[in-house]
Amino acid sequence: MKFKILNYVGLACVAVICSIVMTVGTASATLTIKANHDHITIDFFYHGSSVSVRGVSDPGTELVIKITSPEGHEALRQKGKVAGLLWMNVGKLTFEHVPSLYFLQSTKNLTDMLSNDELKKYVLGYPALEAHTEVSPVSGDAEKNKWFGEFVKMKESSKVYSTSSGKISTSMKEGLQEYYVLMDWPYQAAPGEYTVTVYAIKDNKVVEQAESKVSVEQVGIVKSFARMAKESAATYGIISILAALGAGFGVGLVFRKGGGAH
Repeated sequence: MKFKILNYVGLACVAVICSIVMTVGTASATLTIKANHDHITIDFFYHGSSVSVRGVSDPGTELVIKITSPEGHEALRQKGKVAGLLWMNVGKLTFEHVPSLYFLQSTKNLTDMLSNDELKKYVLGYPALEAHTEVSPVSGDAEKNKWFGEFVKMKESSKVYSTSSGKISTSMKEGLQEYYVLMDWPYQAAPGEYTVTVYAIKDNKVVEQAESKVSVEQVGIVKSFARMAKESAATYGIISILAALGAGFGVGLVFRKGGGAH
């Protein structure tokens, strides 16, 4: 009797597992994503690049595409007047669970497609990112909102944070919706691996999601200098000084020759 019961339990577990696998397979079969130029190399002449994201989804679904780095820790220096006269560093703010890069594109405004709970769940948009981020020391939500706003402004000025809507192009082909978007990739983005996620949205909820990766890697002389700066700071410093002196000497010669011509 025990053996039969165990057999029934085992068969039931297998059936449940198979059902889950079939459900996941069906859910991920329609939505696809591919990041073109998914391996960016930083060489001596690197000034940024571009990344295009394309794929297919079910007809009638809205889309959000997010590119982020791994979450980390960042710090900002607070400026303030000392003795009512001089602007100086008066403290430090820390930001936890923030990506160094955050790009977001959507077919419509986020608030027109998703509830606040869904936005927070998937960290979509600056308000959701603010709720996800820990900022300290702050006295309350108002101060957190103020300093998070300054943090985002700094990131946007460095071109590593951006949100936009209406730039994803879509078209129908063979009963499926194809989508495409092209984004500039800033030279300020650090080497590392970035996650590209597309969210399919229907009835104000995320119904599917798919991921791809973008890898950014230093190569050649840039990689050698970066390794030298990390492993042998003194040697790197000497070479940097010599390079600066050489450049200054070269510029001096150019101006001297220019002056002699007149």
